[in-house]
Amino acid sequence: MTSPTLDAPALERLISAAVAAPSLHDTHPWRFGLEPETCTLEFRAAAARALPRAAPTARAVHLAVGCAVFNLRVAAVHLGWEPVTLLLPRPDRPDLLAAVRLADATRRTVAPGSYDAVWHRHSSRFPFSGVALPMSLRGELADAARTEGADLLFTGHRETERVLSATREGERRNRMHLAHAADGRRSPRGPTGPPGAWHRRPSPAFGAHHRPDVLPARPLERPPQLAVLTTAHDRREDWLRAGQALERVLLLATASGVRASLLYQAVEWADLRGRLGGPTHPCRVRPQMVIRLGYGPEGSLSSRHGANGFRPG
Repeated sequence: MTSPTLDAPALERLISAAVAAPSLHDTHPWRFGLEPETCTLEFRAAAARALPRAAPTARAVHLAVGCAVFNLRVAAVHLGWEPVTLLLPRPDRPDLLAAVRLADATRRTVAPGSYDAVWHRHSSRFPFSGVALPMSLRGELADAARTEGADLLFTGHRETERVLSATREGERRNRMHLAHAADGRRSPRGPTGPPGAWHRRPSPAFGAHHRPDVLPARPLERPPQLAVLTTAHDRREDWLRAGQALERVLLLATASGVRASLLYQAVEWADLRGRLGGPTHPCRVRPQMVIRLGYGPEGSLSSRHGANGFRPG
């Protein structure tokens, strides 16, 4: 099978898919590099774009880069390549988080519909309906996470209340903590979607609310359907795997007509993270993200930096 040519249009498509990934406050804390001799795309932490607490070794940066890596993998398969991914390939370069080599295509590694979902996936902050996700779909979403080396644990009623309590506490701390307040002032200002979208959000996604002066006007659906994404360990490579698992889950949900929003507030605090796994799960479980899932209206598209984060060589 003949591999496609990595020309400018193909490269732009790959990078555009990568930057469609979610990130904390839409900071897109990454830069791209290209090694033309090996046809390898590099993902580097962009300290200038990361929030002050999100240093190159921080969890949120790795999760976001993991999501971007998975999107690029999906686009590579769609365009005819076999993506070969290396995480943290250079110990002497801690800012180099991942490298994806575009090899000759040998097999399809992503689910049908994933590529289209890359362009349609975005967080919905609206209340969802009370319609429960089918158990079969829950199983497929859990399988998707497991494919990337993570687990997706759907919460029961008592667990849901505990996770929401931890999320509220994380949000309270984020509003009170001076460092987080400074972070919020650096995040995007004003609406990034249709007028009024900011005021209708029932909960923030992938971090604290962008504007502390604007409180959500609509409550969450009751009860919300929550799932906790976990890994067995809590190392940098686990954060990158969790990001890829998260994006695989989100793309499958999007392709299945399911909306999602990300609740990251409790994950930012070590003591609150421990409350997300709960007493019914083994102590080795390391929560990485809380996902709210359901059926309802689409959310608003956020600003995306496009392919201008690319740097050759």
